[in-house]
Amino acid sequence: QVQLVESGGGLVQAGGSLRLSCAASGRTFSMYTMGWFRQAPGKEREFVAGVSRDGGSTTYADSVKGRFTISRDNFKNAVYLQMNSLKPEDTAVYYCAARLSVVITTTNYNYWGQGTQVTVSS
Repeated sequence: QVQLVESGGGLVQAGGSLRLSCAASGRTFSMYTMGWFRQAPGKEREFVAGVSRDGGSTTYADSVKGRFTISRDNFKNAVYLQMNSLKPEDTAVYYCAARLSVVITTTNYNYWGQGTQVTVSS
């Protein structure tokens, strides 16, 4: 089992940047595929980015490709989401998630953090 705690959210102007962090507990962090999701008010939660267990493979939603970068540090039990060129439509609660999986997936994550709010003003 793994517990996840996100941080780094906040208020930023359009065009700005934020870096989200997710700290994971447990000694088996490297066994988990990690993902970032987001949920805007009145909308369903959506996949944003995922990273493989060793950090060597990543995948992104089309809406964030070229602007967001996911990475992980298995020594620090952490995963990050660097968000550049932020837009008002990126405003949402961002969640870190983990899944025991060999490949990156966009669904069926087993463990979730509590979320961190990102607000992008125009």
